[in-house]
Amino acid sequence: MVQPLDSDTAKVAPDFVLKDTAGQEFRLSDFKGKDPVVLVFNRGFT
Repeated sequence: MVQPLDSDTAKVAPDFVLKDTAGQEFRLSDFKGKDPVVLVFNRGFT
């Protein structure tokens, strides 16, 4: 049985801008209506 999402989970993410390693900017809104976006924040290397 599938559980419905609670109200804290089913929220629209705010638009934001990130740069790739080449310095090109990407906005979350650039991907609206396309494939799902997975954002991963890896821990820094030490």
